[in-house]
Amino acid sequence: MSVPLRIHFLGASGTVTGSKFLLELPHKSILVDCGMFQGVKELRELNWQQLPVKASDIDLVLLTHGHADHVGFLPRLVNMGFRGPIMGTEPTLEIAEIILRDSAKIQEEDAERANKDGFTKHKPAKPLYNSLDVEKTLPLFRPKPEDEWISLDDQVRVRFQYNGHILGATFIELEIAGKRILFSGDVGRENDPILKNPKKPEKADLLFLESTYGNRLHPEENTLHRLQSIIEETIAKNGTLIIPSFAVERAQLLMYYLWKLHVQKKLPASLPVILDSPMGIDAFSVFRKYHDWHKLTHDECMEISRRVHMVQSYKETWDIIDNPDPKIVIAGSGMVTGGRVLSYLKIYLGKPETTVLLAGYQAEGTRGRDLLDGAPEIKFFGKMHPVKARIELLEGLSGHADRDELISWLSDLKISPEQTFLIHGEPGALLSFKSTLNERLNWTSEIPVLYEIKELNL
Repeated sequence: MSVPLRIHFLGASGTVTGSKFLLELPHKSILVDCGMFQGVKELRELNWQQLPVKASDIDLVLLTHGHADHVGFLPRLVNMGFRGPIMGTEPTLEIAEIILRDSAKIQEEDAERANKDGFTKHKPAKPLYNSLDVEKTLPLFRPKPEDEWISLDDQVRVRFQYNGHILGATFIELEIAGKRILFSGDVGRENDPILKNPKKPEKADLLFLESTYGNRLHPEENTLHRLQSIIEETIAKNGTLIIPSFAVERAQLLMYYLWKLHVQKKLPASLPVILDSPMGIDAFSVFRKYHDWHKLTHDECMEISRRVHMVQSYKETWDIIDNPDPKIVIAGSGMVTGGRVLSYLKIYLGKPETTVLLAGYQAEGTRGRDLLDGAPEIKFFGKMHPVKARIELLEGLSGHADRDELISWLSDLKISPEQTFLIHGEPGALLSFKSTLNERLNWTSEIPVLYEIKELNL
């Protein structure tokens, strides 16, 4: 007997952000991921709209991993009336808690600053959600084990499978009416320095496949060597290296690389290495707690902690900013959309001796993308700031599988999926990867658009 299924593409459809997919069954509605839209203004404004479905009708949420574009909308969903369980692996939920608390705090501070300084069209400016909204969300968290089938009821079961990318990240398998529905989440890379290789799925009747890097290959450069060169060139100019960084996994990977350079005596012992990201510091504590999820030993984590100075207060941030001596600063956020990195850039972006090292994917419409594209000035804190610093990109740090790594990730599937939906990519990447799947695997795939509804029978 077939089971009708309605799929609502509520995010990461035709774009790389805002991941949300609602599976509506006759007896249950399951939301996979609940991400915030980031990037261009048109996307960010979607966060303020009501969903085209009733939040109170959603029975549960399943999370692939803890990044904001996969979990950042959760407090808003709760505000809209959602009251069901939110399931993910233990490290995913701990990271989600860190990110949601930080997101609320930043939104509150941004709204307060906008109202104080008058650079807002809204009277008054308000956060999308606040810290109290986060506290209402956290009691709904339900940690689940990795690599175990979990019955949601007598018709549906779910399994979370290790996927690299960031600590706790998984792909999600749902079994309904004998069919396996697979959500890739964000697929990690093979041979990552600190994370284990992603597991590969063996069955997928219905596949939702990320395509962030579906149109490109990661460069085969020696990341450690290039990082060393950028540091040496910056120090030679008596400058400061500022690395806007994602707080989860990317910051820890940068800390690991800088520690490796220190161990190899390729980093001056007197050169300060600073992590100025409360969220990054908290995420590192999660790394230290879940050693089964990554490659670093307890001793290595302790040595990294000793080499990297972790900033504890905003007053200390300004003490560091006011010190003109060369230094390496890792600060959030990774796409320069907010966070403490803006305080550093306010002072250092206009200095030619400064290097700003972008350490990962820069979505369209973010300040990071503007810097990468050579913008002569960028706007933050209500003002335009000239860009005189050297801007570099360190591509080897990406936590996303590239085109060929995605194809490799699919290599254990014994039978081609009945349907494949390409998600979580910008239009060029989606179209290119669609062609690649057709040429290499003889697969047909679809590129859903935002708010499209697909009706199937399982």
